Amino acid sequence: MESNCQNCNQIIVENFCNNCGQKQYKRIDKKYVVDELQYSLIHTNKGFLYSVKNVLKNPGKTAREYISGNRINHYKPIALAFVLSGISAFISFKILDLATIMKKQAAMQTENVAMQTDFINKFTDFYQSNNAIIMLMFVPLLALFSMIAFSKYNENYYEHTVMNAYGLSFYTLFTIIFFYPVYYIFRNNVEIFTTISIAGLFVLPLMMFWFYKNFYPDATIKSLIFRILFKFSMLAVVYFGIIIVAVILFVVSKGPDAKKYFEKPKVVQTEKK
Repeated sequence: MESNCQNCNQIIVENFCNNCGQKQYKRIDKKYVVDELQYSLIHTNKGFLYSVKNVLKNPGKTAREYISGNRINHYKPIALAFVLSGISAFISFKILDLATIMKKQAAMQTENVAMQTDFINKFTDFYQSNNAIIMLMFVPLLALFSMIAFSKYNENYYEHTVMNAYGLSFYTLFTIIFFYPVYYIFRNNVEIFTTISIAGLFVLPLMMFWFYKNFYPDATIKSLIFRILFKFSMLAVVYFGIIIVAVILFVVSKGPDAKKYFEKPKVVQTEKK
């Protein structure tokens, strides 16, 4: 049945307007709402869950296939990294109560607990509110480093951006599934929690090796190790550079009071009778 498009007024002879893509007018009723809701939920969940499954099975191959053009069933990689980072932040601060753990860590380092608590509260509030964005901000930087380290293979910067979005998604999923349950068990023991967190950093290079080995299946092990170490070296330089700049800005902003944040706790000695 022919009708005029409600958007551009062209004649529609099928379900969609050939001129602008507007769907043919249909009065909104119960069936319309059920059909639209079902389509939206199935379509979104299929793409998200499909991508999550494939990233867990083989993140490097998944990234390679997406960049090569196999994209119809996949959730958008940058959106995937954003959603997973948000889920990770929710678990960290709402279930693991990371803010409390950070306060305990700070209390172990200094006796200025009140000052540290105020600082930690501000930091955790900011980090919790902007975690997904903060994580995504690393993707362009990682893309630049991986493009330099793997320049031999001729992927452009934007392809490396997609590649690192998948790498971040893989790391986030791995952390949620394998590390968060352990963190939860030891959440009340700050020393063990901190040790496990540090140990998790050493797993990252192994994860990245597996990722790149499947993305570049023809690359030699020696070449991959060298390029991954080169990428992490660049990242480490920038990371510590940011920390140094942040500390300098913090000291300048606090003035003489800044030293109180870095003082070690005084050991109180009791006199022997």
